[in-house]
Amino acid sequence: MSRFISLAAAALMLVFADPASAASTVVAVAANFTEPAKKIAAAFEKKTGDTVTLSFGSTGSLYTQVSQGAPYEVFLAADQARPKRAVEKGFAVKDSEFTYAVGALVLYSLKPGLVTGPEVLKAGRFSKLAIANPDTAPYGKAAIETISKLGISGTLSDKIVKGNNIAQAYQFVASGNADLGFVALSQVIKTKGGSRWIVPAKDHTPIRQDAVLLNTGKTNPAAKAFIDFLKGPEAAKIIKSYGYRPADGAASG
Repeated sequence: MSRFISLAAAALMLVFADPASAASTVVAVAANFTEPAKKIAAAFEKKTGDTVTLSFGSTGSLYTQVSQGAPYEVFLAADQARPKRAVEKGFAVKDSEFTYAVGALVLYSLKPGLVTGPEVLKAGRFSKLAIANPDTAPYGKAAIETISKLGISGTLSDKIVKGNNIAQAYQFVASGNADLGFVALSQVIKTKGGSRWIVPAKDHTPIRQDAVLLNTGKTNPAAKAFIDFLKGPEAAKIIKSYGYRPADGAASG
């Protein structure tokens, strides 16, 4: 059974691991990919018997943890920049990075009929708009790019509330603390009700999400096996079911 734990717990697991026990790996996952990652980990465990421990956060914060020696073995980011930087800085295995998904940005509200398109943003008849922190979360950066392209950055600045990551941005909307918010399509694709606008890919930089094998996992067969599984058809089916496009679909964005 896959586990979802804190960084400290992950470290303790590796320190006290029994060498004779079943193979295991620790994977850092960008928050937008939480639900697909859980399903992929479960399918991987069922197929291989290995154990996957997942830890979630914003891409920026996870990269910082990796750079500070966190015990992650695989890094699933929400951008290409951090995995590339991890390789350049010597934290990850050269030539191991690859794009596992291309994300979609959605403007979402619990209120039926509120969001029919970008017009709701231009009208400004709402109190709070949630986004992820654009400095650490690629979906937050995409939200800012979209707002800028619509030419309404100045009018919305006082209405924006920022979550530490896309999961917190979604929680602001789900709890009613924000009237609407820019979230990942994967977070709402299986949710009924409310209202939403899928932002055209051309309105922001494509959200290419790369994975990379970290140096801590380069000698662990379970880490390598998980990456191979992530590249395979079973994982691809799960990824597609959450609204992500395949890597070769980014060119149209």
